[in-house]
Amino acid sequence: MRVISTQNLTKKYGRITAVNNLNLQVEAGQVFGILGPNGSGKTTTLGMLAGVTNATSGSFTWFGQENGHSVRKRLGIILERPNFYPYMNAQKNLEIVASIKGVKTDRIANVLKTVGLYERRLDRFKTYSLGMKQRLSIGSALLNDPEVLVLDEPTNGLDPQGIAEIRELIIEIAKTGKTIVVASHLLDEVQKVCSHFMVMSKGNKLHQGPVADVDGETRTIELATENLDNLKSILSESGLTQDVTEEKGKILVTVNHEITPQKLNAHLVDKQIVLSHLAERKSTLEEKFLDILAKS
Repeated sequence: MRVISTQNLTKKYGRITAVNNLNLQVEAGQVFGILGPNGSGKTTTLGMLAGVTNATSGSFTWFGQENGHSVRKRLGIILERPNFYPYMNAQKNLEIVASIKGVKTDRIANVLKTVGLYERRLDRFKTYSLGMKQRLSIGSALLNDPEVLVLDEPTNGLDPQGIAEIRELIIEIAKTGKTIVVASHLLDEVQKVCSHFMVMSKGNKLHQGPVADVDGETRTIELATENLDNLKSILSESGLTQDVTEEKGKILVTVNHEITPQKLNAHLVDKQIVLSHLAERKSTLEEKFLDILAKS
């Protein structure tokens, strides 16, 4: 089922075009990352989808329907951290959120367990770390048991431990079958958490696809032995490689995905080459991102 669909969605602020003719599709069950530097249009896009920012032109649908009360009940959206009462505990704060949302309070205990705050539920909010405060924010968005969770820069300002905690929380929530949309400028986090992603720059969509496709059609393999010149020569003449280069005491070869490290090693064994190092170098989303920007 298609959860989000936009048709030429555009937002202008005077002469500035924050989002330009965005056509976006998100399917049910995806963990979808909207990736781009600050000012790329990520937050503006989410603001329009949440109904807090009016589009200049274009349109969008949730679950094939126009945005409305019945649709919003199926969503859990955090664009800014909610203003919790600092002298109240997590339990009381979520009771207030539940009252505002018009949902029952019987889910609060399970939500607190989901976000890892059940043992601290009676502690005042002001005693929480930034990571705990963000987890409570996510908990507030889960109170209505939404089908879709939308998070804008959920790890912004957190230390490495807090980032890791939010990352694991998103992964665990995704396992329940919820669709999750995450806007982030952290490439590593998108690669670790998301199943699909979109790259935005200056309001334009530059790319959309599965994170699994980041590796592309080729792979890079690192090799080393005592005689690098001999190794380089044999690899160049093997017919198995597309490119052979030397870098920091290792030979790097580019091969298509049919050529595995094991197949390459077997060929070298036949040539009486004993390797001291053999490893596949994984492509990163950063490399893909920079390549996309370079081509735009």
